[in-house]
Amino acid sequence: MDTEKKQLELDKRYIRMANIWAENSYCKRRKVGALIVKDKMIISDGYNGTPSGFENVCEDENNLTKPYVLHAEANAITKIACSNNSSNGATMYVTASPCIECSKLIIQAGIKRVVYSEHYRLEDGIELLKRAGIEVLYVDMEQERESK
Repeated sequence: MDTEKKQLELDKRYIRMANIWAENSYCKRRKVGALIVKDKMIISDGYNGTPSGFENVCEDENNLTKPYVLHAEANAITKIACSNNSSNGATMYVTASPCIECSKLIIQAGIKRVVYSEHYRLEDGIELLKRAGIEVLYVDMEQERESK
């Protein structure tokens, strides 16, 4: 198997793991998971949810996301800050394409590659990552499921 094909298989495996991690989210509208991988080792993880110490309720009475809910990418990146790991040069696997705010964090964290499996309604985050020279890859997991 050539290197490119091996990398794609690895990307699909980590995306499947990010999807499983998203199941930890208490959010009802959308569950998102993220993994940060460096040298084939998961160095951080995150899912969307409320900050530590807050009630695990992401939506208000109108089913709108509360303004203080953290995105999966932000949770994974802030966990790095509390560890001895460095995300410099790492790959982020995230179930939904990053928004513009998370894209800024990804750039500042030194992450060099982002793999995602679901398009977010806005593409400005993806465009910003590309502008910053970060490799961005969409992996269609629906097609993957249909072929099995």
